[in-house]
Amino acid sequence: MPSGSGEKTEKPTSKRRNDQRKEGNVASSKDVIVVASLFICFYCLQVFFPAIYKSIREMTVFLVSLVGESEGLSLGQIEQIGMKSMEVVAKCVLPIGIISMAVAIIVTGIQTRFLFTMKPVGFKLKNLSPLNGIKKMFSMKNLVELLKAALKMIILSVVLYQILKSEIVVIAQMMDMSPAAGFIYVLEEIMGMVIKIGLVFAVIAGFDYFYQRWSYEKKLMMTKEEVKEEYKQTEGNPQIKGKIRSLQQSMARSRMMQAVPDADVIIRNPTHFAVALKYEINHDNAPVLIAKGQDLVALRIVEIAEQNHVTVIENKPLARGIYASTPLNSEIPAEYYGVVAEILVKVFRMNKKLV
Repeated sequence: MPSGSGEKTEKPTSKRRNDQRKEGNVASSKDVIVVASLFICFYCLQVFFPAIYKSIREMTVFLVSLVGESEGLSLGQIEQIGMKSMEVVAKCVLPIGIISMAVAIIVTGIQTRFLFTMKPVGFKLKNLSPLNGIKKMFSMKNLVELLKAALKMIILSVVLYQILKSEIVVIAQMMDMSPAAGFIYVLEEIMGMVIKIGLVFAVIAGFDYFYQRWSYEKKLMMTKEEVKEEYKQTEGNPQIKGKIRSLQQSMARSRMMQAVPDADVIIRNPTHFAVALKYEINHDNAPVLIAKGQDLVALRIVEIAEQNHVTVIENKPLARGIYASTPLNSEIPAEYYGVVAEILVKVFRMNKKLV
């Protein structure tokens, strides 16, 4: 059955893609960003761990020594604790935070070809509509996001259970470990957990990326009416373009008719084709076609020629051949030189242009 005018069966045009991109509507998977940030951040945590451990240890020693030296804290000591705490947070958190932001920006940029626009965060009155909010709550997109979140929670729970089950004895023995050894063990276990979870999440992110691309392309699909309307906007209304083209042809024909009185000879066949030739001995290498026409235009050329006493000669194959092979205001092909030359000699002698 033919598709209805309201069905989106047409592929999106380049204009629609560009318009959507300007509005900030591009295909992007948040899961890809999360997975990339997860791996990079925990790898950085491993690299920076010695420096982080050192900063936390020094801060702990400072606090313990400060408490042991005095019964109460003065305002200066409180300020000192605050400054050192900020310094520790900056050393431990800031580098990883900056790297995480950079990774998120780069991965997002790769997916969106580094599109930057503020339109998606702009105020839109339709966002305040309760009906639109309800529709979004029960949309396919939100359903997919809910399923993904549930799948992630199940995977996370299973991995954590397996780790705790296999390492419960070692975790109990951590009371006898040194703080440094305990931190290293915990970090190694966390990294192992992150790798296991991250690999599974990477597979989910891969599926999500292709789903987002598919959903985006489906959203961009157009109806036949939308394609026609867009064509009118970009190329102009076909009716108006047809009128302009007709007007241009009419003006060109009018200019051509004005050249007919300057012709040396009109060759016709006898009503279907007519060509007007002009040859200036001191200027042209060969006769030039200055007007040509078919049917009514041909009859009009002959009529103007007779009114202006231009010689009209009937030669069916020659008229048809020149009409078909020679563009307007161009020299005739060499194959017609001989026949046309004989005609022009007769015409020039009749008009006393040739002695």
